[in-house]
Amino acid sequence: MLEYEKELWNKDYSYIACIDEVGRGCLAGDVVACAVILPKNLLIEGVKDSKKLSSKKREQLCGIIYEKAIAIGIGCMDSEHIDEFNIKNSTLMAMKKALMNLKDKKGNAIAPDYVLIDAERIDINIPQESIIKGDEKCHGIAAASIVAKVYRDKKCEEWATEYPKYGFEKHKGYGTKAHIEAIKEYGPCSIHRKSFLKNIISSSKQINLFGE
Repeated sequence: MLEYEKELWNKDYSYIACIDEVGRGCLAGDVVACAVILPKNLLIEGVKDSKKLSSKKREQLCGIIYEKAIAIGIGCMDSEHIDEFNIKNSTLMAMKKALMNLKDKKGNAIAPDYVLIDAERIDINIPQESIIKGDEKCHGIAAASIVAKVYRDKKCEEWATEYPKYGFEKHKGYGTKAHIEAIKEYGPCSIHRKSFLKNIISSSKQINLFGE
């Protein structure tokens, strides 16, 4: 899991930022990206793709990552931006924001000298590498996936309180049967991605709900 980082450390790169996102396929809420810079040669036991971990284990590992990390940055793009710019561009924007928001524990901005990204490339003047299935192959990207997932899940709990009819605390905005049924019954709320719902809601109902 440290193969990519070790290769870069051997080339005298010190601050390697690893980036991943969560929420790309959701019907509602933000797409959230996280950038993490970890100390050289640090391997946190149990860190792997966040989707393969229980909620409890993710939270435990997230606390360790925050404790050990040199810097962490979070970047979010909400549903309005996703509808305006599309999910692909919004994901790239969130990743770039996460990189720009990298700060150490004292709140000091930290600039990376190399970037490893899960399956994407972003518009930056820093050397970067895109790694397909990076959250399975790269320790730092897996760590970023965990932090991003925990951060977004907490936002889902907040959305569940604000919009209790939809069950965001359970499905986290993904297109489960219960979520789709709630959308059909109550219509979308303000955090739903309208551009994602056109195959779910009938054309006549779209006109009434979206004003189109």
